[in-house]
Amino acid sequence: MMKFLLAAVNAKYIHSNPGIYSLKAYAERTRGDLFPEGAGLPSVHVEIGEYTINNQMEQILEDIYRRKPDMVGFSCYIWNIVPCLELVRDLHKVLPDTDIWLGGPEVSFDAPELLGREPEILGIMKGEGEETFAALLNCYEKLGMSVRRSAGMSGCREQAKKEEAFWESLSSLPAAAYRGKDGEIQDHPVRPVMDMSRIPFLYSRLEGFENRIIYYESSRGCPFSCSYCLSSVDKSVRFRELELVKKELDYFLENRVPQVKFVDRTFNCRKSHAMEIWRHIKEHDNGVTNFHFEIAADLLDDEELELIGTMRPGLIQLEIGVQSTNPKTIREIHRVMDLERLRKVVARINAGHNVHQHLDLIAGLPWEDYSSFHQSFNEVYAMEPEQLQLGFLKVLKGSFMFEQAENYGLVYRDRPPYEVLSTRWLSYDDVLKLKGIEDMVEVYYNSGQFTRTLKHLETRWKDAFVFYEQLADYYERKGLTGLNHSRLARYEILHDFVKEQADGDFLMEAEDALMCDLYLRENAKSRPSFALDQSPYKERIRRLAPELRGLGTRVHAEVLRSGNILLFDYRKRDPLTHNAEMSCLEPEKQPRSSEGVCQAASLF
Repeated sequence: MMKFLLAAVNAKYIHSNPGIYSLKAYAERTRGDLFPEGAGLPSVHVEIGEYTINNQMEQILEDIYRRKPDMVGFSCYIWNIVPCLELVRDLHKVLPDTDIWLGGPEVSFDAPELLGREPEILGIMKGEGEETFAALLNCYEKLGMSVRRSAGMSGCREQAKKEEAFWESLSSLPAAAYRGKDGEIQDHPVRPVMDMSRIPFLYSRLEGFENRIIYYESSRGCPFSCSYCLSSVDKSVRFRELELVKKELDYFLENRVPQVKFVDRTFNCRKSHAMEIWRHIKEHDNGVTNFHFEIAADLLDDEELELIGTMRPGLIQLEIGVQSTNPKTIREIHRVMDLERLRKVVARINAGHNVHQHLDLIAGLPWEDYSSFHQSFNEVYAMEPEQLQLGFLKVLKGSFMFEQAENYGLVYRDRPPYEVLSTRWLSYDDVLKLKGIEDMVEVYYNSGQFTRTLKHLETRWKDAFVFYEQLADYYERKGLTGLNHSRLARYEILHDFVKEQADGDFLMEAEDALMCDLYLRENAKSRPSFALDQSPYKERIRRLAPELRGLGTRVHAEVLRSGNILLFDYRKRDPLTHNAEMSCLEPEKQPRSSEGVCQAASLF
């Protein structure tokens, strides 16, 4: 029996590649119709091989070699195309008789060009691959072996007939570019999009997914035309039948899967579809599973918001692509967004304290200079999402942005992910400064470990952008950039930065906020150098709260410089932030300067 290995090189171990699972599932169902019971078995067995970009390429190569596949198909994206091509070249050296195919968005646009550059590749599946892959397997059924192995057997009359049948069937294969029998590159147009409900469920077995994110697709396509996105090329949107979706979501719920991430490009582009799914997961909530959705927040109406407001904290999380608040930029990139409506929606969801919100910005878009991005950042930051993702424009082959690169003065890396270096409006110096800000936002804001400290510090700086700008400059001046700092070291660094800028009551309150943030997350074994010595207060705490004796690390009491005594209870955690429950001992004695700290205990 021949073996076709579908290989994916993922960004992280916790990720999986739904694309290759979908190819396998659809092909097996289709070929089950072609080879019904009693009519013989198909001669091509499909295997899955998942790896990560953090694996040594030698390890991946060795694993594929030991599997001895007759054909290999690599799933290619901007984040893995370089290691994939490295594997392709080396794989051909150690398995010269193995046919190599590629598929995925990174190779669909310029397939003939790529085939011309990489002679080891036999063919490329373009666009949606389910139907194409199933048809390709049928071609191999006729040949009975790999093309490269067959080439050495051309003297056999019977094999020559099989070769002829293979090439004839391949010539009628839509959505493929390949090297023909004579070596000439053939290129067939992408096939029409398929009915989503025809794709089998990918997770009938959950073995191997225990510690990984489950990716799920209830629709394909996007109704919008954002110029930086490949989804704008094909604006058709197809939906999976809702009864199928509900049945499959029930399977995740019954198995208490930790997280299901919907990969729909704009989940709520059809209200009825989104509402039906949200109602279903709310009604069947198991108290454990979290569902992630990428949405257009400004499309949400009062009915949808009311439903979201009634959900269990942590049941859903929302990713919202803002990209820019500059009206000229929004128009230029062909986005449709009501910024004022977006603000109101995000604020209303925040008020419920039950949904994690992730907002995105993109640096390097047309008409967005450093000053304009400064404003975009502050406007989105003021919406107070749980996470603010500061990304950089990727100039994707086949996108409208790619076509307009010269007009926009886009200078970008030749290597994937084709990230912007400069534009007509943004210099490389500006990009580097924004990179530093991105790092600071990721460490201090997105980690959720400095919430109260940041609220305090933001009152001293002109605005949030300036604060992160100066913090990034501090990291650069002190030689701290690019180093892997421990959690405790991040607290020390932030304290030293503040100490350079302020003293007196402001510094004292910053130190108290830092200690509050430190112990909210965990009962830290090590203490920062600026922490107040707790030895003189131990007896006082015992008198105030004798019930704490015997609880050990499950609780922590901390005396602040303000005189407040905070109690952190790790037995009770916020379902959304996972922070410990915080309360004040002796709140009636609290100084005015620390009211905010103790008030925060009741709010969070």
